[in-house]
Amino acid sequence: MNGSRAVLTRPHLVLTLAALVVAAALPFTVKNFILFQLTLAMVYAIAILGLNLLTGFNGQFSLGHSAFFAIGAYTAAIMMDRLGIAYYWTLPAAGVACFGFGFLFGLPALRLEGIYLALATFALAVATPQILKSTPLEPWTGGVQGIVILKPDAPFGLPLSSDQWLYYLTLAVVIVMFAGAANLINSRSGRAIVAIRDNPIAARAMGIDISSYKSLTFGVSAFYTGVAGALGAIVIQFVAPDSFTFAFAIGLFVGLVVGGVGSIAGALFGGLFVLFVPNIAEQVSKGLAGAVYGVILILVIYLMPSGAAGLVRLVVSKFARTTARQN
Repeated sequence: MNGSRAVLTRPHLVLTLAALVVAAALPFTVKNFILFQLTLAMVYAIAILGLNLLTGFNGQFSLGHSAFFAIGAYTAAIMMDRLGIAYYWTLPAAGVACFGFGFLFGLPALRLEGIYLALATFALAVATPQILKSTPLEPWTGGVQGIVILKPDAPFGLPLSSDQWLYYLTLAVVIVMFAGAANLINSRSGRAIVAIRDNPIAARAMGIDISSYKSLTFGVSAFYTGVAGALGAIVIQFVAPDSFTFAFAIGLFVGLVVGGVGSIAGALFGGLFVLFVPNIAEQVSKGLAGAVYGVILILVIYLMPSGAAGLVRLVVSKFARTTARQN
């Protein structure tokens, strides 16, 4: 049993190290626009991971994570543009602010399950852009005009362009956030979170405080999405209410399903899908971009019913079994 486990972990380690080496070399081999797109894909991956912690691992269905992304983005923009605070302080601040909002929203949502919780989060996603446009908040949010922020330069005189620096910054945040999610899921608290998804009655019988874990998971999920929103604002250099519509929330949910529900690494595939596939669909046909996107999505779900992460696990497992037979 131990030998089999060691064989299974070796391909994963090799793939992870190879991916990190390729990721570190990309800024010096691709154009700035491609680098910008890859950075944005990693930003979406963090947001999808946050949604996955809530929906994939805890079983709480959400269609409103665009609201937490918006709160994180506006927290960063207001701190940088209105208060003159350095961009790197905005990431933890956005995370903490969204954790508070998510935790508070999760408390009344404890009474809701399934489609009713989805409806409540849908209302949150629809209401947030309108609230950001409201007159009382306009001095801070810029109303419909939004806020323009400056792209930061590389610190310490590093010989990197702004796009290269933001790519490496986002990559570092991705590594930290994904490692944190993996440690959380593999911990005792993580097992409790998953137990609530699988069988809440049995989890309660085992002494798990379901209400506390659900509220905390909502907060942690919002924390991840808020950090992603702050990074997105810094990378794009602009925030506006109409950037965070319900369509964006659906995009995050699509990325969750395509990447793999209940998969941490799958969020990376989801981020790439959310960013690139709509552009590919528009290049195929501008007039029928929505139809092309729908066809692509149907094909992806048909070919990879367990998501991209499930396909990768299948390939790695077959490779490991083949290697074990040869040895």
